[in-house]
Amino acid sequence: MSSEPNTSPNPDAPRRPRGIYLLPNLFTTGGLFAGFYAIIAAASGDFTSAAIAVFVAGLLDGLDGRVARMTNTQSEFGVQYDSLADLVSFGMAPALVMYHWSLSHLKVYGPLWGKLGWTVAFLYAACAALRLARFNTQVGIVDKRYFIGLASPAAAASLMAFVWLFNELGFTGVDLEYITPVLTATAALLMVSRIRYNSFKTLPWGDRVPFVTVIIALGVFAALAVAPSRVLLAIAWVYAASGPATWLWQRFRPRTDDAPPSAPAA
Repeated sequence: MSSEPNTSPNPDAPRRPRGIYLLPNLFTTGGLFAGFYAIIAAASGDFTSAAIAVFVAGLLDGLDGRVARMTNTQSEFGVQYDSLADLVSFGMAPALVMYHWSLSHLKVYGPLWGKLGWTVAFLYAACAALRLARFNTQVGIVDKRYFIGLASPAAAASLMAFVWLFNELGFTGVDLEYITPVLTATAALLMVSRIRYNSFKTLPWGDRVPFVTVIIALGVFAALAVAPSRVLLAIAWVYAASGPATWLWQRFRPRTDDAPPSAPAA
Protein backbone atom coordinates (compact mmCIF):
# COMPACT_ATOMS: atom_id res chain seq x y z
CA MET A 1 0.00 0.00 0.00
CA SER A 2 1.61 3.26 -1.13
CA SER A 3 1.88 6.20 1.20
CA GLU A 4 0.47 9.61 0.38
CA PRO A 5 2.92 11.51 -1.85
CA ASN A 6 4.74 14.55 -0.50
CA THR A 7 3.44 17.48 -2.55
CA SER A 8 5.70 20.12 -1.01
CA PRO A 9 8.09 21.91 -3.41
CA ASN A 10 11.10 20.66 -1.49
CA PRO A 11 10.53 17.18 -0.03
CA ASP A 12 13.74 17.36 1.98
CA ALA A 13 12.84 20.64 3.69
CA PRO A 14 11.96 20.30 7.37
CA ARG A 15 8.30 20.69 8.25
CA ARG A 16 7.40 23.88 10.07
CA PRO A 17 5.65 23.35 13.36
CA ARG A 18 2.02 24.39 13.21
CA GLY A 19 1.65 25.11 16.90
CA ILE A 20 2.02 28.50 18.56
CA TYR A 21 4.12 29.53 21.51
CA LEU A 22 2.08 29.43 24.69
CA LEU A 23 3.82 31.75 27.15
CA PRO A 24 3.97 35.09 25.28
CA ASN A 25 0.49 34.56 23.83
CA LEU A 26 -0.88 33.97 27.33
CA PHE A 27 0.25 37.49 28.26
CA THR A 28 -1.32 38.84 25.06
CA THR A 29 -4.57 37.03 25.83
CA GLY A 30 -4.52 38.46 29.35
CA GLY A 31 -4.18 41.96 27.93
CA LEU A 32 -7.02 41.29 25.51
CA PHE A 33 -9.18 40.06 28.39
CA ALA A 34 -8.38 43.19 30.40
CA GLY A 35 -9.39 45.42 27.49
CA PHE A 36 -12.61 43.47 26.99
CA TYR A 37 -13.36 43.69 30.70
CA ALA A 38 -12.84 47.47 30.57
CA ILE A 39 -15.58 47.70 27.93
CA ILE A 40 -17.97 45.60 30.03
CA ALA A 41 -17.20 47.57 33.19
CA ALA A 42 -17.74 50.90 31.45
CA ALA A 43 -21.08 49.73 30.05
CA SER A 44 -22.04 48.76 33.63
CA GLY A 45 -21.02 52.16 35.01
CA ASP A 46 -17.92 50.94 36.91
CA PHE A 47 -15.51 53.46 35.39
CA THR A 48 -12.73 53.15 37.95
CA SER A 49 -12.44 49.41 37.31
CA ALA A 50 -12.59 50.06 33.58
CA ALA A 51 -9.70 52.52 33.74
CA ILE A 52 -7.61 50.20 35.92
CA ALA A 53 -8.27 47.31 33.52
CA VAL A 54 -6.76 49.30 30.64
CA PHE A 55 -3.63 49.90 32.73
CA VAL A 56 -3.46 46.16 33.46
CA ALA A 57 -3.67 45.57 29.71
CA GLY A 58 -0.78 47.99 29.24
CA LEU A 59 1.32 46.13 31.80
CA LEU A 60 0.67 42.79 30.12
CA ASP A 61 1.34 44.30 26.69
CA GLY A 62 4.75 45.42 27.90
CA LEU A 63 5.52 41.93 29.18
CA ASP A 64 4.53 39.74 26.25
CA GLY A 65 7.18 41.04 23.88
CA ARG A 66 9.91 40.90 26.50
CA VAL A 67 8.94 37.37 27.48
CA ALA A 68 9.01 36.33 23.82
CA ARG A 69 12.51 37.77 23.38
CA MET A 70 13.80 36.29 26.64
CA THR A 71 12.50 32.81 25.79
CA ASN A 72 13.28 33.10 22.06
CA THR A 73 9.64 32.45 21.17
CA GLN A 74 9.00 35.31 18.75
CA SER A 75 6.69 34.49 15.86
CA GLU A 76 4.74 36.27 13.14
CA PHE A 77 1.54 34.91 14.68
CA GLY A 78 2.44 36.55 17.99
CA VAL A 79 3.11 39.89 16.29
CA GLN A 80 -0.26 39.91 14.53
CA TYR A 81 -2.14 38.65 17.58
CA ASP A 82 -0.53 41.33 19.75
CA SER A 83 -1.55 44.03 17.29
CA LEU A 84 -5.18 42.88 17.21
CA ALA A 85 -5.27 42.69 21.00
CA ASP A 86 -3.83 46.21 21.21
CA LEU A 87 -6.63 47.50 19.00
CA VAL A 88 -9.17 46.23 21.50
CA SER A 89 -7.30 47.22 24.67
CA PHE A 90 -5.94 50.62 23.58
CA GLY A 91 -8.34 51.54 20.80
CA MET A 92 -11.87 50.30 21.39
CA ALA A 93 -11.73 50.10 25.19
CA PRO A 94 -10.59 53.71 25.88
CA ALA A 95 -12.97 55.04 23.23
CA LEU A 96 -15.96 53.25 24.76
CA VAL A 97 -14.96 54.12 28.33
CA MET A 98 -14.81 57.81 27.41
CA TYR A 99 -18.11 57.52 25.55
CA HIS A 100 -20.01 55.86 28.39
CA TRP A 101 -18.41 58.09 31.04
CA SER A 102 -18.79 61.48 29.41
CA LEU A 103 -19.21 61.79 25.64
CA SER A 104 -22.63 60.11 25.57
CA HIS A 105 -24.08 62.83 27.80
CA LEU A 106 -23.62 65.47 25.08
CA LYS A 107 -26.83 64.24 23.45
CA VAL A 108 -28.91 66.13 26.02
CA TYR A 109 -27.96 69.34 24.18
CA GLY A 110 -29.43 68.11 20.93
CA PRO A 111 -28.92 65.57 18.14
CA LEU A 112 -25.89 67.41 16.72
CA TRP A 113 -24.08 67.29 20.06
CA GLY A 114 -24.98 63.63 20.46
CA LYS A 115 -23.40 62.89 17.09
CA LEU A 116 -20.32 64.85 18.15
CA GLY A 117 -19.94 62.59 21.20
CA TRP A 118 -19.87 59.30 19.36
CA THR A 119 -17.90 60.80 16.47
CA VAL A 120 -15.08 61.80 18.82
CA ALA A 121 -15.11 58.31 20.33
CA PHE A 122 -14.95 56.79 16.84
CA LEU A 123 -12.14 59.19 15.89
CA TYR A 124 -10.06 57.85 18.75
CA ALA A 125 -10.71 54.20 17.83
CA ALA A 126 -9.96 54.85 14.15
CA CYS A 127 -6.74 56.73 14.93
CA ALA A 128 -5.61 53.90 17.19
CA ALA A 129 -6.18 51.43 14.32
CA LEU A 130 -4.28 53.67 11.90
CA ARG A 131 -1.46 54.10 14.41
CA LEU A 132 -1.09 50.34 14.87
CA ALA A 133 -1.21 49.69 11.11
CA ARG A 134 1.46 52.32 10.47
CA PHE A 135 3.64 50.92 13.24
CA ASN A 136 3.41 47.39 11.81
CA THR A 137 4.45 48.57 8.34
CA GLN A 138 7.39 50.61 9.67
CA VAL A 139 9.00 47.95 11.86
CA GLY A 140 12.65 47.68 10.89
CA ILE A 141 12.52 50.96 8.93
CA VAL A 142 12.26 53.76 11.50
CA ASP A 143 14.76 54.56 14.23
CA LYS A 144 14.07 52.29 17.20
CA ARG A 145 14.88 55.14 19.58
CA TYR A 146 11.65 56.91 18.64
CA PHE A 147 7.97 56.30 18.02
CA ILE A 148 6.35 58.20 15.15
CA GLY A 149 3.24 59.51 16.82
CA LEU A 150 2.05 58.84 20.34
CA ALA A 151 1.96 55.09 21.03
CA SER A 152 -1.55 53.73 21.54
CA PRO A 153 -0.84 52.44 25.11
CA ALA A 154 0.40 55.90 26.11
CA ALA A 155 -2.64 57.58 24.53
CA ALA A 156 -4.93 55.17 26.37
CA ALA A 157 -3.10 55.84 29.63
CA SER A 158 -3.56 59.60 29.27
CA LEU A 159 -7.34 59.19 29.00
CA MET A 160 -7.82 56.39 31.51
CA ALA A 161 -5.76 58.13 34.19
CA PHE A 162 -7.99 61.18 33.70
CA VAL A 163 -11.13 59.07 34.16
CA TRP A 164 -9.64 57.24 37.16
CA LEU A 165 -8.55 60.38 39.01
CA PHE A 166 -11.64 62.51 38.50
CA ASN A 167 -13.96 59.61 39.19
CA GLU A 168 -12.13 59.15 42.50
CA LEU A 169 -12.50 62.88 43.24
CA GLY A 170 -16.27 62.62 42.87
CA PHE A 171 -16.60 64.19 39.42
CA THR A 172 -18.81 62.61 36.82
CA GLY A 173 -18.42 62.65 33.09
CA VAL A 174 -21.27 65.15 32.94
CA ASP A 175 -19.21 67.63 34.97
CA LEU A 176 -16.35 67.41 32.45
CA GLU A 177 -18.28 66.96 29.21
CA TYR A 178 -16.81 70.14 27.72
CA ILE A 179 -13.23 68.96 28.38
CA THR A 180 -13.38 65.29 27.47
CA PRO A 181 -14.07 65.77 23.72
CA VAL A 182 -10.96 67.96 23.45
CA LEU A 183 -8.80 65.51 25.43
CA THR A 184 -10.04 62.52 23.44
CA ALA A 185 -9.53 64.22 20.08
CA THR A 186 -6.09 65.47 21.12
CA ALA A 187 -4.93 61.99 22.13
CA ALA A 188 -6.35 60.59 18.87
CA LEU A 189 -4.58 63.12 16.65
CA LEU A 190 -1.28 62.74 18.49
CA MET A 191 -1.34 59.02 17.66
CA VAL A 192 -1.47 59.67 13.90
CA SER A 193 0.82 62.69 13.95
CA ARG A 194 4.40 62.69 12.66
CA ILE A 195 5.72 63.90 16.01
CA ARG A 196 8.53 61.77 17.42
CA TYR A 197 8.40 60.34 20.94
CA ASN A 198 11.24 58.69 22.81
CA SER A 199 10.65 54.92 22.87
CA PHE A 200 13.14 54.20 25.70
CA LYS A 201 13.97 50.95 23.87
CA THR A 202 17.67 51.67 23.59
CA LEU A 203 18.33 52.67 27.19
CA PRO A 204 21.26 50.75 28.74
CA TRP A 205 19.15 48.88 31.28
CA GLY A 206 21.97 46.47 32.10
CA ASP A 207 24.62 49.14 32.71
CA ARG A 208 25.55 50.66 36.02
CA VAL A 209 23.63 53.79 37.00
CA PRO A 210 24.22 56.41 39.71
CA PHE A 211 22.84 55.57 43.13
CA VAL A 212 20.50 58.57 42.97
CA THR A 213 18.70 56.89 40.05
CA VAL A 214 17.68 54.04 42.34
CA ILE A 215 16.42 56.56 44.92
CA ILE A 216 14.33 58.33 42.27
CA ALA A 217 12.86 55.01 41.11
CA LEU A 218 11.95 54.11 44.68
CA GLY A 219 10.31 57.51 45.07
CA VAL A 220 8.21 56.95 41.97
CA PHE A 221 7.10 53.51 43.20
CA ALA A 222 6.22 54.97 46.60
CA ALA A 223 4.19 57.74 44.95
CA LEU A 224 2.36 55.17 42.84
CA ALA A 225 1.48 53.22 45.96
CA VAL A 226 0.11 56.35 47.70
CA ALA A 227 -1.69 58.09 44.82
CA PRO A 228 -1.61 55.91 41.70
CA SER A 229 -4.19 57.82 39.67
CA ARG A 230 -2.49 61.20 40.22
CA VAL A 231 0.99 59.91 39.45
CA LEU A 232 -0.13 58.01 36.36
CA LEU A 233 -2.01 61.06 35.07
CA ALA A 234 1.08 63.24 35.55
CA ILE A 235 3.39 60.72 33.85
CA ALA A 236 0.99 60.10 30.96
CA TRP A 237 0.38 63.75 30.11
CA VAL A 238 4.00 64.82 30.61
CA TYR A 239 4.99 62.12 28.14
CA ALA A 240 2.18 63.08 25.74
CA ALA A 241 3.30 66.72 25.89
CA SER A 242 6.99 65.87 25.50
CA GLY A 243 6.62 65.16 21.79
CA PRO A 244 5.04 68.50 20.79
CA ALA A 245 7.34 70.36 23.19
CA THR A 246 10.44 68.79 21.64
CA TRP A 247 9.12 69.50 18.14
CA LEU A 248 8.53 73.17 18.99
CA TRP A 249 11.94 73.48 20.61
CA GLN A 250 13.72 72.02 17.59
CA ARG A 251 11.70 74.16 15.19
CA PHE A 252 12.12 77.53 16.90
CA ARG A 253 15.41 77.26 18.79
CA PRO A 254 18.19 79.58 17.64
CA ARG A 255 20.38 77.90 15.05
CA THR A 256 24.09 78.08 15.77
CA ASP A 257 24.95 77.55 12.10
CA ASP A 258 23.31 80.92 11.25
CA ALA A 259 26.01 82.82 13.12
CA PRO A 260 28.51 84.68 10.89
CA PRO A 261 31.83 82.87 10.48
CA SER A 262 34.64 84.16 12.64
CA ALA A 263 37.53 85.96 11.01
CA PRO A 264 40.62 83.84 10.40
CA ALA A 265 43.44 84.26 12.86
CA ALA A 266 46.29 86.50 11.75
